[in-house]
Amino acid sequence: MSERLLARVRRICLALPDTSERLSHNEPTFFAGKKVFVMFANNHHGDGRVAVWLPGTLEDQESLIAEDPQKFFRPPYVGPRGWLGVILKNVSVSELSLLIEAAYERVRAPRPKPKRRTR
Repeated sequence: MSERLLARVRRICLALPDTSERLSHNEPTFFAGKKVFVMFANNHHGDGRVAVWLPGTLEDQESLIAEDPQKFFRPPYVGPRGWLGVILKNVSVSELSLLIEAAYERVRAPRPKPKRRTR
């Protein structure tokens, strides 16, 4: 099952402009330019999930997990920074596409420049 789910993730990710796939932490990881926007997690440390981890905000993470904990979870390591875990067998292809595209847009968006201090 994980190969079929990885193929689905791969099709969505690599259809986006300027994306690539490389191994990171022994798992397929997808980059937009030099920034990670999807990490595949196949039974990470025996958690029993085939999932992706996507960058987001803590607010979105909390609301999605509260709304549907059968689909969403807080992944280890990156969860405290707002990343969202998505259990692949519990989401449709269209929902997964929307989530991945939002993660892609998030890492591609230019960071706001810090305000200059005036004296």
